[in-house]
Order: sequence, then structure tokens, then C-alpha cells
Amino acid sequence: MRIEKLALQLLMFTALLWSPLMAAVPEDAEMDTVKLENPITVNYLKRHLKKSGPKLALTPALERNLKRKIKSDPLVGNYYQALKANADDVLSMPVLTRNVIGRRLLGTSRDMLHRVNVLGIAYIIEKDKKYLDKINEEVIAVSNFSDWNPSHFLDVAEMATAVALAVDWVGDDLPTATVKLAKEALIQKGIEPSWNGNKGRMYGTNNWNQVCNAGMIAASLVIADQDIELAAKTIHRSLDGIPNGLMQYGPDGAYPEGSTYWGYGTAFTVLTSAMLKTAFKTDFGIGDYPAFKESADFRKLTVAPSGNYYNYADCGDRHSNAGDIILAWFATQSGNSLYIEDDKFSQPVADFGKLHRIAGAGLVWLAQFEKTAEAELPLVYKGDGKNPIVIIRDGEGYYFGGKGGKGTVSHGNLDAGSFIWELNGVRWSVDPGNQNYNELEQAGFDLWGSCQDCERWTLLTKNNYGHSTLTVNDELHVNDGFAKMLDVKDGDQPEASFDLTPVFGNKLRKATRTFIKPDNHSLVIEDQIETNVHTKMITWQMMTQADVSIVDGGAILSQDGKKIKLENLSHPEIMVSVISLDPAPLELDRQIEDLKRLEIRIPAYLIENNTDVIKVRLKAL
Repeated sequence: MRIEKLALQLLMFTALLWSPLMAAVPEDAEMDTVKLENPITVNYLKRHLKKSGPKLALTPALERNLKRKIKSDPLVGNYYQALKANADDVLSMPVLTRNVIGRRLLGTSRDMLHRVNVLGIAYIIEKDKKYLDKINEEVIAVSNFSDWNPSHFLDVAEMATAVALAVDWVGDDLPTATVKLAKEALIQKGIEPSWNGNKGRMYGTNNWNQVCNAGMIAASLVIADQDIELAAKTIHRSLDGIPNGLMQYGPDGAYPEGSTYWGYGTAFTVLTSAMLKTAFKTDFGIGDYPAFKESADFRKLTVAPSGNYYNYADCGDRHSNAGDIILAWFATQSGNSLYIEDDKFSQPVADFGKLHRIAGAGLVWLAQFEKTAEAELPLVYKGDGKNPIVIIRDGEGYYFGGKGGKGTVSHGNLDAGSFIWELNGVRWSVDPGNQNYNELEQAGFDLWGSCQDCERWTLLTKNNYGHSTLTVNDELHVNDGFAKMLDVKDGDQPEASFDLTPVFGNKLRKATRTFIKPDNHSLVIEDQIETNVHTKMITWQMMTQADVSIVDGGAILSQDGKKIKLENLSHPEIMVSVISLDPAPLELDRQIEDLKRLEIRIPAYLIENNTDVIKVRLKAL
């Protein structure tokens, strides 16, 4: 019966995945969580857990394959040389200390994970004792920390992952005392604190779920020989909780927290899948979870031709120059070379810089890749779900991203209706992106509260005044108002529509925003508006770093030797206003050079019969 129910749930989810492009998931749609297979018990571990190591994302067979590919595959060999260069750099670095910055030990934990990944693989390949000695030194140091900062459990999870990988990968060559110390730390400083306090970090719906469960699974697999009951119940809990995080990729693979946090959460999910497969010969359904593999397209598509991200939802600005090693897992699973960033993986070793902190595991995936397909990315991408987006491009220099959603989604902003537009490497409409968390927290700023009156919304990077959207009555968007995707159409002139009505509360009767790509050189934004007695002022706004000259019926924008025209097609008599945001309004705001907000302000008294259309065209000159 349980198997039949699972099959039915999978069928339902697959139907959503393959629905026509224009179909959108209703705002109030609820899906039953598709559970993972979870047979984990003490007896299961005794029967199925691989006894000898390595068994965490690496096996003797995978090790032999890696050594062969380093010699035979130029791409793998080049990435390995970059990894080895990272390991050589680490050799001269002082041993890690318990350096808590603000409320986080996370920087230290991440540094440890990077060190283990590069040193571990370098030692496995080279068998040079200098790498092993450095691992030994670092494992002893972090295992002797008073704790791994359980109050911010991401710190514990990443540190546990690092120590577990060190013990598993090179433990046979480490001193017995070091291994004993490390396993005690994994139990006392890693797993045991996970059973105290906040259950949400293991069962939550954001990236914490993915990272925390990865760390606890890694630790449990390594200490199972010492405390098999603790290991069994911890892994069982993780397999029970992980679907709550994986459901966020549905229905199309668009990660609601944006591309940067896709990279974070997904890195630990694919590592979890790899560890379970090498330890048990199955990942219990993680890798095949509905919409998860499809999210690789989302990741690729959120990188614009300029190399900058479509940086909504607390996303960083620019894609890593070192290449996306996380996508190598998707390439290996699919055989699709689209997910191998050949140009970056083949660059000179000196240009890589610091690699991703799970680069060692990633290199193992890269070495497993065998090309069987080369699918192309869609020119019109619909990513529905909790934070719906659309991406429209021409495969060359045209790139548009627009979104709906709501502010209260994890890492969300009051940016429903906002858009970015890039043409031939120049980004004309920008998103202000993210800013340093610790600086804000140290100033006593309440960054993480998301209530309507919460301090988060005073920041330009978080509120609607800093995004290319509509603002009504000069007020904040409604924090929990959900702007759903209405329609996405492909074809010669693709378009996408979002219902923005809920983000304005009672200030408008209706607001629908449609983005249209008439050709490869222009963008049209059309807003259908119905006002009510509460409507006073409607402000159309666009964020840009371009130089702006006001002309009749619009403005000329100049940037990097190129020009576009903003045409106010619907209200040419209303002059475009330019509001300088350099410097930004608040001292705590992110300061962005030349940032400005273009405004078209339409008083409600000019609107006849309570209906209006605001239509603006951006076109290259």
C-alpha cells in the first residue's frame, strides 16, 4: 500500500513537471510530501553499511578511476592540478582556531571543509606525507574545540562533514589517537547537540535542512562502529526530514532562495546522495526526487551572458570563476555535457583561485562523467513554486529575468514584479542583490524578522523601493502577499504575466504585470491596473546604474559605451524622475556605485474609470 501511494504521489508530481509551459501552480496548491525510502535501523546498518573505507562519496574503485582520469582526461587532470595547488597553499597556513565572528563559527567550519577536501584528495593521489600531517594537525585542532557552536547549527554541520570526510578518506593512515579523538568529537560536538533544541533545522524547508542533515549523516556513517544505535536513529531522522527541503525545488526545479542558495543547499544534497550511495549502494531516492535534477537547468539559466547572476533572493552578484563543480554531479547523473563548465575547468591553474569547499568530492564526480547527451537550455524558462520566476533570452546577448513570489519566503525580499534586463553584456535594470549579514547583525540590526513592520524591510536590498517593480502610495509591499505566475508563453514574442494584486493589500483592486520580448533588442513592461478609493499614487520604478538623460516621452540610458531608450508609451506626458541612491538612504544599506531609481509617478486622480495601463518599452539604440 505504501509503495502504491508513493507511486501515485510521484505520478502526480511528474504530471506537474511535464505540464504545458503556460500552466502555473495555483497559489494555494498543496502537494503531499513525497517521502524517501527509509529502512534505517540498527539491523539495517549491520547488514548493509559498508564495513571498510573509504565509503563517503569515495570508494577504492572510484579512487582508481580518479587516478586514471587524472592521467587520461585533460579536464580532470587540470582541475586536479588546481586542487593540488589549493592543498599546497593550505600547507603554509596556520592551524585553524575557534574563531567565532559575531554569532558564527561558520567561516572556520567552511575553511576546515575546504582544507579536508583539497588535502585529502591530494594525499590520496600523491601519498605525500606532508598532506597527511596537515590533515592530522587540523583534525586534532578542531576536535579539541570546546564546541562547534551549536547555537548556529550550520557551523556544527559543516564541521562534522569535514571531520567525517577526513576520518573516512585518510583515517587508515592517521594516528589511532587522532581517529579516536575525531570520532568522540563527532559524537559529542556534532551528533548529540543535534538532538537538543530546534527540531526545525532537520525538518525545515530551507537550506539549513540540506546542510544540517548532510553533516549528521556524514558523522553517523563514520561513528557507526562505535555507537550504532545513535548512528541509526540519526540517519533515520535525516531521511525522514530531508524531503521537506527537497520539496522546495518543485514543480520545475527553480530554487526559491535564489541561485547562491541553490549552490549552498544543493552542494550538501548531492554530497549526501553520493555518501549514501557509496555507503549503502542507494541514496534512498534523494537524487531522483521530483524536480531536483531539473534544478541544474535553473542553476545554468540564472547565470546571464555577462557572468552575473540573476541575483534575486539574497543572491550574490557573480558566478564563480573557478567553475561550478556542483553541476558535475548532475552531469555524471545525466550524461549531459551541458553541466560541465569546460571553459572554466580548462583555464590556467593559476587563474582558478580558491576552489569550492567540496571540490574533492566534486573532482570524483567530474572523473565519473561520461558524455551521452548534450541537451540545450530553453530560451523561455518557467520556474513556478514558492518564489516563481521567468527567464527569457535569445541564447546570445539578450537576457531577462522577472519574478513574483512574496517577501516571507526564505531569503525573500519585497520584490514581486521586479525584473532585470541585460543586453550584450550590459545590465540595464539591476537588482541590488545581497549584503553582508554579519555587519548588519553586529550593528544590532534585526535582519531575519519578516513581519510587516520588521527592520529587514528598511534596507534597499530588501524592500520594494530598491527593486524594479510597482509601488503604491509610496508604501511597502504586503510582506506575505503572494504574486503568482499567471501565464508564460513561448514563441517569437514570448511573454509572462504575474498577478501582483496581493502585494498591494487594499490599495489597489487589481494589478497584473506582463513582460513581453518583442524582438532581440527590446523589452516591454505592461501593467494592467484597477484602482479603488484607497489608491493615491502609483509609481513605476526601475533600478539602474546607467547614466540617464531625460527626453520627451522617456529617457536615454548610457552605460559602457552603449545606449537604450526608455519609452513611456502609455503616459508620455509624465516626465521620468531620477532618484539618486548613491549614497543609499541608510548607512547600513549596501552602497552601490551610480545606483539610481527611475520613476514614473501617476496620481490616482489622473486615472479615469478606475482602470489604467502603464506601458513602458526599453529598446537598444
